[in-house]
Amino acid sequence: MGRGMKSSAKNIQMTSFEDLFQSSGNSGSGGEKVQEIALTDLFPFRDHPFKVLDDEAMADMVESVKTYGILVPGIARPGTGGGYELVSGHRRKRAAELAGLETMPVIVREMGDDEAVLMMVDSNLQRENILPSEKAWAYRMKLEALKHQGVKDTSRQLGEKYSIDALSENSNDSARNIHRFIRLTELVPSMLQMVDDKKLPFNPAVELSYLTKEEQVNLSEKMAGLSHVPSLEQAKRLRKFSQEGKLGEDVIEAILTEERKAPPQVTLKGERLRQYFSEEYTQKQIEDVIISLLETWKKEHA
Repeated sequence: MGRGMKSSAKNIQMTSFEDLFQSSGNSGSGGEKVQEIALTDLFPFRDHPFKVLDDEAMADMVESVKTYGILVPGIARPGTGGGYELVSGHRRKRAAELAGLETMPVIVREMGDDEAVLMMVDSNLQRENILPSEKAWAYRMKLEALKHQGVKDTSRQLGEKYSIDALSENSNDSARNIHRFIRLTELVPSMLQMVDDKKLPFNPAVELSYLTKEEQVNLSEKMAGLSHVPSLEQAKRLRKFSQEGKLGEDVIEAILTEERKAPPQVTLKGERLRQYFSEEYTQKQIEDVIISLLETWKKEHA
């Protein structure tokens, strides 16, 4: 962090919350009061899909909190069993804990389940370096919230289409990719972890999400034993056998252990080429002529 940024952050910390929220004294933009709430009274959002990791980024946040405190209040709603359910601010709370603080500034807001889900997801999807599993579950939770609020008197499929289209309006992902991310939530945990760890590519993972849970477990065990991850083409065939009810352990092993066809390679010896090309031809010129002749042959035999 540059000297200017540190100075600016220090100035912000010296500014009271009353000055930061001038519209209503010590309040948020909607007139809601900023409260210092004990960390022990703040509980994570139910089924919160975003991981709070004690990684390097968290270490940087802890140092910032130690120096300047929590500059931006979290947002919470009253909990059903007492305390408060965090909607936004899970990483800030963890940083405050590691920094040795006992409280953090929070805006308490009354909101329903769907409204809380939408705010929780939107406040986190803007972050960089989101794991595939985080994005998958976040999109699924937001989809369900939009469907609850959404188009009435339509079929489930049509309502879901409208909701996914609405999801894509405020996202960098297309409606098709959002649907594919949501498919990842159908993976068993071990398989989804492989996607997060970049051991299983996204596209094959989407295909494998259509396998039954039992088939996925069997596949995970075979993948670990054989140290082999299916290609996209293999994943599509695994899905096809699953849909036909024929994906037993023997079929899984046969597909995973099959030899991949290597691309054809043809080597032409120089003395043979010289029967057709004089010494004035360079290697590139020879290759260009051969490719041109092959293109003509391809058109004639298409």
